[in-house]
Amino acid sequence: MSRETRDRLVYAAVWLACLAPLLWLVWRGYNGELGANPIEKVIRQLGVWGLRLLIVGLAVTPAARLLKMPRLIRFRRTIGLFAFTYVLLHLSTYIGVDQFFNWTAIGKDIVKRPYITIGMAAFVLLVPLTVTSTNWAIRKLGPVKWRKLHRLIYLIVPAGVVHYFLLVKADTRPPLIYGAIVAVLLGWRVWEWARKRKPAPKAAA
Repeated sequence: MSRETRDRLVYAAVWLACLAPLLWLVWRGYNGELGANPIEKVIRQLGVWGLRLLIVGLAVTPAARLLKMPRLIRFRRTIGLFAFTYVLLHLSTYIGVDQFFNWTAIGKDIVKRPYITIGMAAFVLLVPLTVTSTNWAIRKLGPVKWRKLHRLIYLIVPAGVVHYFLLVKADTRPPLIYGAIVAVLLGWRVWEWARKRKPAPKAAA
């Protein structure tokens, strides 16, 4: 098998893995397996998978470095775009299906419910990252500005975890687990940053 064919198969597998939760959710809805409150179930699952993919996207760089597989980095954009798609569907279902475009009620929710306030802020910050995910945007902004803009992900993902934690009323273990994973991933980046800034030891005279 040629390298090009292998890369295409891996890329197809990444696409399928990212798309599978949505297809499974649609299938469960078609078969009436979403419980007594299917709208809430759909909103929750879309949001959870959006957060999971954001965390996976955050894990790509450490995995590529630790496993010495730099080619993994090329999947980060695809994972990020799928993450945004899930988050967008999460928000759209809340606005259109749950609230029936009642903008007054939605505005009150954003103001009165902290988890919605934080979630909406995270979504707003996520939009420019998605818009600038193309090669054209990287050339237009320049690599330095582009990297600075995309560091917003270090705020977005923790905000998504907090949004999820404040949303759940009973079992807080999943958001706490996600929070621990995000803390490790961000801690690794701080360690990498500190290691690179550490001056090299002077050679003995």
